Amino acid sequence: MRFEVPQFIEIEDKIFGPLTWRQFVYLGGGVGAAVVMFIILPTVLAIFLGIPLALVAGALAFYPINNRPFSYFLEAMYNYFTKDKLYLWHRKANIIYNEKTIRKTQEPTVTPSNRGTNHKSITSLTRKLELQALQKPEQ
Repeated sequence: MRFEVPQFIEIEDKIFGPLTWRQFVYLGGGVGAAVVMFIILPTVLAIFLGIPLALVAGALAFYPINNRPFSYFLEAMYNYFTKDKLYLWHRKANIIYNEKTIRKTQEPTVTPSNRGTNHKSITSLTRKLELQALQKPEQ
């Protein structure tokens, strides 16, 4: 038995002409609030309050930021301004090499510990380095 696998599941269905349900609700709410303002408030005050409301309603309906709806941006902005912030500083171990250290490291030095390296010690050293790389947090 074959089953149909749904495709394009991230795309919302168009319900009211070229608008999705979410776009329709945002625009309808913005227009409804603007109409109520024009009826209740004086014209000059209704214009000063209605234009920003219309811009927010239009942005909520049509303007994505980083391919995400504008409502996510407003929620993140609200959380940023209202929640406590904890800043942690972690010192990064950046090693800067200058010419003196490069010259020193380029000269091979022979010590008693690295004269008789065998396969077993190289394998254990390799494992240690791999474990350190896996445990190192990504930056």
